[in-house]
Amino acid sequence: MSSEKSSWPEVVGLPGEQAKQTILRDRPDVRVFIIPVGSAVTRDFDEKRVRVFVNSAGIVAQVPMIG
Repeated sequence: MSSEKSSWPEVVGLPGEQAKQTILRDRPDVRVFIIPVGSAVTRDFDEKRVRVFVNSAGIVAQVPMIG
């Protein structure tokens, strides 16, 4: 099992861009996408993708994770 970080509960409640920078600091090998809550997204799994779901104020509303 990989020891690389795969989720970021500590960024919930932060602005999306700040969360993105935190994630990239931990995992510079992933692509981070900031997405409004409720947006349509694909259901495929991508080990190099992190989706950061933000509310209408741009605040992280869910725990971002690899996938």
